[in-house]
Amino acid sequence: MPKTMISKLALLAGASLLAVASVAHADVLDNIKKAGKVRIAVAMGIPEYSFVDENLQPSGSDIETAKLIAKDLGVQLELVEITNAARVPSVQTGKADMVVSSLGITEERKKAIDYSVPYATLALVVASQPSIEIKGYADLDGKRIGVTRATTNDQDITANAKGANIVRFEDDATLITSVVSGQVDTVSSQSAVINGINKKMADHPLQVKFTQKETNLGIGIPKGETGLKTWLDQWVKTNFDNKVLRDIYRKYHNAELPDDLTSR
Repeated sequence: MPKTMISKLALLAGASLLAVASVAHADVLDNIKKAGKVRIAVAMGIPEYSFVDENLQPSGSDIETAKLIAKDLGVQLELVEITNAARVPSVQTGKADMVVSSLGITEERKKAIDYSVPYATLALVVASQPSIEIKGYADLDGKRIGVTRATTNDQDITANAKGANIVRFEDDATLITSVVSGQVDTVSSQSAVINGINKKMADHPLQVKFTQKETNLGIGIPKGETGLKTWLDQWVKTNFDNKVLRDIYRKYHNAELPDDLTSR
């Protein structure tokens, strides 16, 4: 067979494979509507964002946000409970359609998943006992500091406190337990987690030593799902402008979201 004919056949075969791949590629938004349910991944045990209440029911600002997304999509909500470290993989592998779980928007994570526009924020802080002198990253040298694995806190402390003895825990609930039980007395976490720790340690609460940074939170989705991203971006902007998302955040965090949040 002439080489030109082989080349043409190869091109046709390649085009056919691309066409099949395009048809086979999942449209997550369409699949959600067809299935009549949306699978939203949430890492439980994060004070004020996602936790189990006194009635043993999921609660928190992220839980209410997930419920509202399902309601406005017109489908049932299936909560997929995960660890903090599994937040990005849960949508990468198709275990969940999206993740609503205090997930900070970072350039590194953008390589693996897409985000909606920001819907909430969290403050990253270092906290310890009042007697321990800490004013900045340099003061963490030689100190044992607890963080939750695969969080922006973990990344920030790893990058900026190279002399610290970093102890990594699999989720926020385990981090909280480690502090309450005396395994660590210094932590890098979000302000909501510090509040959760101090509720359990009212007689000797932690003191915030310094704020690392404020992080914008986005709804994480699989790469390339433009239909789902467009829907979520508009959903966030609408519910931010009509104050629904602001009210949810204020209810659990007793704080206000910044006015320019969705344009960040």
